[in-house]
Amino acid sequence: MTAPLPLKVANLPRLAGRATVPTYDRTALTPAVVHLSVGSFHRSHQAVYFDDLAQRGISRDWGVVGVGLRRAEMQEALTAQDGLYTVLERSAAGDRARVVGAIRRYLFAPQMSFAVVDALADPRTRVVTLTVTGNGYRPSAAEIAADVAHPDEPVSAMGYLVAGLARRRAAGIAPFTVLCCDNVPGNGPMARHAVASHAERRDPALAAWIEEHGAFPSSMVDRITPRTEDEHRTLLASEFGIVDRWPVVTEPFSQWVVEDRFCDGRPPLDEVGVQIVDDVAPWALAKTRLLNGSHCALGHLGELAGLETIDAAMADPALRAYVESLMEREVAPLLPDVPGLDLDAYRATLLERFANPAVADRLARLRRNGSAKMPVHVARSIAESRERGQAHPLLTLAVAAWLQSLRGVSETGRALELDDPQADRLRALAATRGGVRMLLTDPALFGDLSGDVTFADEVEHALDAMALDGVRASIAAALAGPDRVVA
Repeated sequence: MTAPLPLKVANLPRLAGRATVPTYDRTALTPAVVHLSVGSFHRSHQAVYFDDLAQRGISRDWGVVGVGLRRAEMQEALTAQDGLYTVLERSAAGDRARVVGAIRRYLFAPQMSFAVVDALADPRTRVVTLTVTGNGYRPSAAEIAADVAHPDEPVSAMGYLVAGLARRRAAGIAPFTVLCCDNVPGNGPMARHAVASHAERRDPALAAWIEEHGAFPSSMVDRITPRTEDEHRTLLASEFGIVDRWPVVTEPFSQWVVEDRFCDGRPPLDEVGVQIVDDVAPWALAKTRLLNGSHCALGHLGELAGLETIDAAMADPALRAYVESLMEREVAPLLPDVPGLDLDAYRATLLERFANPAVADRLARLRRNGSAKMPVHVARSIAESRERGQAHPLLTLAVAAWLQSLRGVSETGRALELDDPQADRLRALAATRGGVRMLLTDPALFGDLSGDVTFADEVEHALDAMALDGVRASIAAALAGPDRVVA
């Protein structure tokens, strides 16, 4: 192969033989979508769908203006590459590279706040998509104070949305649709409440206008996107001859389910594989409980057992048997029927995706922010199991593994990083039996389960057994457990 070329518009003709590149006129894209905040997942997922609209000749009316809220490095990378980046799709069948051109502009909000508000107020903007994490919908007291004091120079994601909507209302322009793509149950109503509450602080009439005329569809997104490492940049340069400062690494699978609720025209995303439905909730529930719940469990159990990637965990007979049984025996029976979704086929697809050796998603990523993931992805399944009298030793073991991992050492003696906003508190409490009981009875973590003494006893028993016998023996014991709760 000839020498690797830096990724930029001028080099696209020479890169066309090495990867899929945009064949449409990027300058003709209408900037109808603003995305807050551009990271790896948005670039592997939503931006690819909008790129598909242009690449397939379906529509050039949905170009993207990307906004960064925290990291200036993304601005540097995308600006140097004319907004282009590479999606490196990896599987056992081989690697594929695709250059995505849907992002026409990138704005780093802390340095370009007026430009961000201008983009949101632009009449051409019809949809604002969000991946700001669950915490992004709950601005801190300091952020709220700053947004109230300087409403046209906001600092929070909600502040930016409100500032843009206020400008539109004053100019007689219809509001844009706010499409939440964060992995949070009921993300549409959550986004609506967050925006309206923030607007209420600025102007109650603005909040009422948003409630009356705005749209906040729920959505479910799914594509495993591990962190980009230097090895991926090297692979991209050596295999495809592309020098990309910040490529995205992902799997072949991608899914986006969107509620049909838009206020200023709906992008024809259904023509590029997006499922437009009346109710996203059952789709999101299946994905959250099966994929995210399994990720939580495997992340903690796998790292405690001394493994580093999810495909390595799936290659371990004990851990594979665990996740297969977790989904089939304890989680799937709790899920409602979803028209168009074959749960058996979906579980099989998940197992195949987890075992993908080319993606090699790190277990440390799956463990990240466990204090937010456990309540949603695992504890709610346990609560429903107990209501139905269904035994849940495998789900209980996932909670025990989380608590054990908080102590910071695997059973092979390797230090375990704790990447969690509550890291100091969690680690201190997990170190003692009394502290563990405090965590198990914390309503913020376990909701109604926090008052269930029997549940706490079961988790403590599983935790003690795991500390004594190890992960694999604990899995074997849980797999041999009862199918029903003994009354």
